[in-house]
Amino acid sequence: MVEVTVTPQSSLADRPVQIRVRGLSPSQLVTLRAWLKDEQGECFQSRAFFRADGAGEVDPGLHAALGGSYTGVWPMGLLWFLQPDTLFRRLVKRDVAGSPFRVRLEVFDGLCLGVEPREQLLGSCEAERWYVGPGVQRVPIREGRVRGALFLPP
Repeated sequence: MVEVTVTPQSSLADRPVQIRVRGLSPSQLVTLRAWLKDEQGECFQSRAFFRADGAGEVDPGLHAALGGSYTGVWPMGLLWFLQPDTLFRRLVKRDVAGSPFRVRLEVFDGLCLGVEPREQLLGSCEAERWYVGPGVQRVPIREGRVRGALFLPP
């Protein structure tokens, strides 16, 4: 049974997480895909191809991506290289205090290049990426022509 984990499962967006896949065959070629939908419903995704180690595990912090959205060892590469399905869109979080981005991580057997790979799904999990920590207060600022927000720690 293939298991995909993100540790910690819920974290602030600027904090690193560890992504691991266990339960693969030694030297198995897999595709790791990360995707999310923004507040307007636009899909952003990244993918990287990996070869499992001798224990049947993949860790993007230790193993180099062989191709896809990036190559080489990038522990946070799947989150850093998210790209929109529609050209000229940007990943922007408007409701920073109310809800997190929910990032879905999936592992597929072999190389999956399609936008919506479904037939070879081996495992998946979900991670939450928050933009405001617990207890932080958001205070809107309106002074003359100045508009903004002040974030106060608990």
